Amino acid sequence: MEQQKVDMFLMTNGEFLPEHKIPFVREKLLTLDESKWGTLSTIQFKNPTTALLLSIFLGGWGVDRIYIGNTGMGIGKLLTCGGLGIWTIIDWFSISGSTKEQNYNKLQSYLY
Repeated sequence: MEQQKVDMFLMTNGEFLPEHKIPFVREKLLTLDESKWGTLSTIQFKNPTTALLLSIFLGGWGVDRIYIGNTGMGIGKLLTCGGLGIWTIIDWFSISGSTKEQNYNKLQSYLY
């Protein structure tokens, strides 16, 4: 039963996590106490595709960074007009990975 829960969780949420960290997450989930599964199922992950779209259309104002929880960086982008556009362009390529890392960090707080 435990293996099925882990597989279902990863099938449902794997796209929101960094691929290279999935084996570690699987290992931690397999050893997770039964009482934590209810809390674990309530985690709301940020969608990397949504973050990318926000970055493309509103990235110059820092909306993408605020969406994923990097409020300080979002305000920094807002005040510098997206780092004069350079930061905005860099985020077009890196925001999906940053979103997945933020989701992983959120999940880690529930696993320990």
